[in-house]
Amino acid sequence: MKTEKIHNKGQARLFKSDYLEMLTKTHPLVIWGMYIPVIAYMLYYSHNTIGLSVGKVAAIFGGAMLFWTLFEYLAHRFIFHWASENKFIQKFTYTIHGNHHEYPRDRQRLFMPPVPSILLAAVIFFTMYIFLRGYTFSFFPGFIFGYLSYGTMHYAIHAWNPPYKWMKALWRNHHLHHYKNDELGFGVSSTMWDHVFGTMFDLKKEKEDKSKSQSLMFKPKETR
Repeated sequence: MKTEKIHNKGQARLFKSDYLEMLTKTHPLVIWGMYIPVIAYMLYYSHNTIGLSVGKVAAIFGGAMLFWTLFEYLAHRFIFHWASENKFIQKFTYTIHGNHHEYPRDRQRLFMPPVPSILLAAVIFFTMYIFLRGYTFSFFPGFIFGYLSYGTMHYAIHAWNPPYKWMKALWRNHHLHHYKNDELGFGVSSTMWDHVFGTMFDLKKEKEDKSKSQSLMFKPKETR
C-alpha cells in the first residue's frame, strides 16, 4: 500500500452517501464509553458467576492485553497493508487504513467507528468463546482494553508530542512508518513485536541521518 501524497490537513471522502460517511467517524470517548461498561460487567461476571478467583481473572486479563499487541501488529502488517492488484482489496485497505496514511492527522478516524466496531467485536467474542468458553469473559475484556489503549496511544501520537522521554521511541517509530517507510514500524501501542520480527526502525541511525541532513541544509556556502 503506497500513498501518493500525504496531507496534514483535511480528511478523505470514503462514501458518496453523507450518512455512510458520518458512520466512518468517531471520537475516542464514544468508544471508551461503549466498552468500559462491557469490560466491567464481564470481569464481574467472571468472578461472581463463573467463579474464577480475582487472581485468575487478573492473569487472564493481562494475558489478553499482551495477546492484543500481537494481534495489532499482525493486523497492521498483513491486513491493513495488504498489497494487491485487486481493485476490491485496494478499496478495502484504503477504507480501513489507507485513508489514514493519506490524512494521518484526521483525528476522527483514529478509532474504528461504533457500528463496524460492535459488529467486529461480536465476531471476535464468539470466536474466542468457541475455544475459551467461560474464560472468554476474562479474556475478551483484556483484549478490548488492549484495543482501547492502542487507540488512545495512536490518537496521542498523532495529536501531541510524547509526554515522557521514554515514550519518544514509540512516537518516532510510528512517525517514521508514516513519513519514511510504511514497510517498517507496525507496532503502535508497543514496539516489542517490531523488535521480534525485525521490522523496527534503527532509531539511532535515523537520528544520525536527520542530524546530518540538517547540518548540510544549514551549512554555509563556501565563498571564493
